[in-house]
Amino acid sequence: MLIAGVDDAGRGAVIGPLVIAGVLVKNEDLSELRRLGVKDSKLLSPRRREFLAEHITRIARKTSVQKLQPKEIDSVVKSGRRLHKLNWLEAQTMAKVIEALRPDLVYVDASDVLEERFKQQLDELEESLQMPFVTSVERIAKAEGRAEGRAEGRAEGRAEGGATVLLKQLSRRWGLLPDEVQQQIQRLRIEQLAALGEAMLDFRSVHDLQTWLAAHIQTDQ
Repeated sequence: MLIAGVDDAGRGAVIGPLVIAGVLVKNEDLSELRRLGVKDSKLLSPRRREFLAEHITRIARKTSVQKLQPKEIDSVVKSGRRLHKLNWLEAQTMAKVIEALRPDLVYVDASDVLEERFKQQLDELEESLQMPFVTSVERIAKAEGRAEGRAEGRAEGRAEGGATVLLKQLSRRWGLLPDEVQQQIQRLRIEQLAALGEAMLDFRSVHDLQTWLAAHIQTDQ
């Protein structure tokens, strides 16, 4: 299974381009990235980022970089219609990166502070590229639950939203899931959904999913 990650850099820069890059790796190489200590670049020193960049490039099956120059950004910001300005330009550019990589699954970091709006843009991109996108289950789930006013309602909304996202990704891989499996996923708590989102990268079949659900539901009882 080929997995890609896409993110931007330089969005708030005074000079220079806004850069959007993507990295494609085999699922079995993820453990090597973890061993090297790959994580959010904001948590790393410049020297460490340079060190990791060399190793990531070596491990990656393919990389893709797109640069948005200031003139292009200014033109879109000034003339673009509502909701089709910088965020939409980034979404389209991310689509170019993803199309160049052609992964089986792609993780995209939100370029919009409003997660629900970004989720809608991702839905449009998914339809055009015909591949599953994943952002943080927690991030999208929070957007789903935000309409509820009480803490109990927010927790329920986050879990429901997270279950919807995961069911969509799993269905893209293996088609319509059995009703029992869908119901089990919909009953998972938000922390279980997050764990499933991580574990599903190693699943090779629906049987693996069913085994994981059986183990975690039994443990929880």
